[in-house]
Amino acid sequence: MADKGKGQGKIIAQNKKAWHEYFVDERYEAGIALFGTEVKSIRAGQVNLKDSYCSLKNGELFVLGMHVSPYEKGNIFNREPLRDRKLLMHKREIMKLGGLVAQKGYTLVPLSLYFSGKNVKVELGLCRGKKLYDKRATEAKKEADREMDRRMKDRSHDD
Repeated sequence: MADKGKGQGKIIAQNKKAWHEYFVDERYEAGIALFGTEVKSIRAGQVNLKDSYCSLKNGELFVLGMHVSPYEKGNIFNREPLRDRKLLMHKREIMKLGGLVAQKGYTLVPLSLYFSGKNVKVELGLCRGKKLYDKRATEAKKEADREMDRRMKDRSHDD
């Protein structure tokens, strides 16, 4: 199910590097299988999506490289910070995404982690990699927009 402007809850973490490295063509929402101490650690904001990506194994979708710091009061119940975590999606969605990733050279990248009610959800992006000149063009456009905003702000203060 493609995310068409769904209301996200409280955003916990975002993968800003993904927006720099990839063109995001489509977005999807998935649940994530976590243990109690991991949820508590995520509530405290102890999560990093920077180098994470998704992989298809045996018809199931997993997020790899997502770092969830051990919960400080979790002692023996804590799990490995970088363990593979299962994503919860309908089988037909997983098969569709698996087909796109295999054929067209797309990559599935976690874009953000947020709460939807009491559940932790992951926003996945179906992404294409950017070339170096694409990254430069994006950076140049951002810089031009910043400069234009600065000038408009200066102009409004002069009046």
